[in-house]
Parts: sequence; C-alpha cells; structure tokens
Amino acid sequence: MRPLEGLIVLEFCQFLAGPSAGLKLADLGARVIKIERPIKGEACRQLSIKDLFVDDSSLLFHTINRNKESFAADLKNPDDLVLIKKLIEKADIMTHNFRPGVMEKIGLDFENALSINPQIIYGTITGYGNEGPWAKKPGQDLLLQSLSGLSWLSGRKSQGPVPFGLAVADLMCGNHFVQGILAALLKRAKTKKGVLVEVSLLESILDVQFEAITSFLNDGGQLPERGDIKGSAHAFLSAPYGVYQTQDGYLSLAMGDLLFIGKVLGLDLNAYADKHLWFEKRDEIRTILSERIQTQTSDYWTEILQKEGIWCGKVFNYEELDNQPFVNELQLKQTVKNTEGETLVMTRSPIQLDGEILLSEKAAPKVGQDNLNIHKEFINPVE
Repeated sequence: MRPLEGLIVLEFCQFLAGPSAGLKLADLGARVIKIERPIKGEACRQLSIKDLFVDDSSLLFHTINRNKESFAADLKNPDDLVLIKKLIEKADIMTHNFRPGVMEKIGLDFENALSINPQIIYGTITGYGNEGPWAKKPGQDLLLQSLSGLSWLSGRKSQGPVPFGLAVADLMCGNHFVQGILAALLKRAKTKKGVLVEVSLLESILDVQFEAITSFLNDGGQLPERGDIKGSAHAFLSAPYGVYQTQDGYLSLAMGDLLFIGKVLGLDLNAYADKHLWFEKRDEIRTILSERIQTQTSDYWTEILQKEGIWCGKVFNYEELDNQPFVNELQLKQTVKNTEGETLVMTRSPIQLDGEILLSEKAAPKVGQDNLNIHKEFINPVE
C-alpha cells in the first residue's frame, strides 16, 4: 500500500509546475483527477517537445500526467460548476495555478472551497505571489530563470546569460509544492481543519539558489564570476572543478586537493600551493589540466584517478547513459500503456518505500476519459 492511497486530489493546474506535483502525489498513491476543459483539455496537451505526440496529446503531457484521471468540465458553465463542487465535497486536496483572481471570480477560491469542504487542503501556484505589480504577469520558466539571476550561473563568462536546458523553475516549484502539501496533510491531521498552501515560481527558484544568493548577500555584493574557458562548471568553486576534454570524450573533475591531483596527472602545480590561487587563477589552472587530460582517453584517466580516491567520472550523453548496466540494475525506466494499448517508456519515481520501487503502468488519460466513472462514483452514486 502506498502512503497516499485513499487521498483524492483535484488538479486544476496546467503546463508543468502544478501537474508535476500531481505526478509525484500520484506516484505516492494519491488518486489525482485532472479537471480539464472539454474537447481540447489542458493546454499542455498541445505543447510539444520536438513535435512528438501520442494519441493526440504531446509526449510532454504524457511525461507529466501518467497515473491520473481526467474529468472534463467547463468552469464557466453553472451546471458544470455544480458538478465540480460535488467533487470538492469528497476531495482531500485541490490544486490550481490560475492567475490571481480567476478562482475568486468563479467562486472556487479557498474560502468558498472551505465552505464546501471544511477540511480541504487548497494549494495554489503563482508566478510572483498574489499581490503587487508582478501578480498578474506571466509566470513562465524561462522568464523566471532570467529575472532570478539563475541564468548567470551556467556557461562561460563570455557567453552572457545561459538558461538551463530544462524547465528547472517549474520542476523545482513542483517539488516545493509537494513539500507544502505533505506538510499540510500533517497539519490537518492535528487540527482537523483545511489548510491553504501557497508557493510561487519566483520564491521557489530563489530558494534553489540559496547557496549563491547567500554568498552574494554576505560577501559585499560580489556577483557570481564564471570562468571563461571550456568546461567551466561553477561560478563559486575553484579549480580543478569542471569538465575536461579527453582523447575520446569528456571527463568531469569534482572538488579535491589540486596539488595531489596534479601529481597523479604527472603535473607540477607547486606554483599554485597557495589555496587562494585555486580560485583566483582557476582559468589558468584549468588550461594546464586540460592540456594534460587531452593526451589520454577518458577510461585511462578514470582508472588512474579513481584508484587514488579522486572524485571524477566520464561525461555521458543520453545514449551512453542508457547503455550503462545500472539503468537496468536499478530499474530506472518503466513502461506505461494508454487506453489504446500503445506503450511509452519513461523514467520512474526516484523514491523507494520499504524497498519497493514505485512503478506505474497507466499513461496519461484522454480528455474526459473518466467522466462517466466519476459521475457514477461521486456525483450520482447508485444507492
């Protein structure tokens, strides 16, 4: 039995942050019912990566919405709103990421939800909070990466701002949202009262950067200073930290004693005995290391360096990763199936409970796929 089994979640969220939280709740056993507009469904169904679609919905949608049910309803239709309120009566949790004011306008804000269900856990995600001049601005991942300072932490100095190749603001906000909801479940168990959970993309992406921002706030306002050679990997860490090209690929070197690493590599780095130089002269040091590391293969260096306890590793692309034995040994992939019998391979939940891997079998639903069953169970139950 999974820990959240028996809990019902109504998900009014779109795109990535909120639905990714719903995905995690579903993996932990909750019954997650997506409330979608009829016919077209949630907007993410048409937001594709590389124009990849499965049964009329984007592959992106499928990655975020496995294990869920779909209930199609028009929130502007009074009759449909009656149905939604009946679902809220039976739900444990409801989540949304509409702009501030939208749920108030249709009468589904926290106070109204409490009047329907006094023990409801009501979760909201906004871009920048509920109040202030930014409240109604679009909360989109790239925009949050850009305004939060995050894009100045990756890449090289000469490249200017470099955004992540992942929707990191959305994904981390989804993680924070789950933390808040789980905390609210514990609070409700103690108080028997409903709980309002609020998180914003801005606050979430700032929290992700707590190390960097704390350094800035307590170091005289010094901005992050990225290296400017190939493989620079961290704006705040000294050499040798970075990625280096080898004869046949790439090698990553993590933190360690620079002089000892130099000795193992066959280099005399005594000119950098003063540890302060490891940061001040990091580009210069990385250039010396790079010239040496390029002379041999990745396997050659990993064998020598790891034997001496030096933290290093080969740099894999997805194809190389997929061919590693640990992918199968740890059962890192799973196969889900949709209603038409089509299968999709995707990653699984990283959480194990009592030694059990949390696998799924059910792909994302079609729009309104579960309306009939939900009507029978919650709205017009047969006595």
